[in-house]
Amino acid sequence: MPDLGKYAAEVLLAYGVSLALLALVIGVSWWRARRVRRALAKVEGRGE
Repeated sequence: MPDLGKYAAEVLLAYGVSLALLALVIGVSWWRARRVRRALAKVEGRGE
């Protein structure tokens, strides 16, 4: 790991927040895709 000097906390916090937001976007996309897939199956008559 490179020496971040006196800004280490801020840089690591920025990385942490970015990774958390990326995980959130992926999770919401996955959840929405499952919901849309179920709704489509129901509309097509395969949802029983």
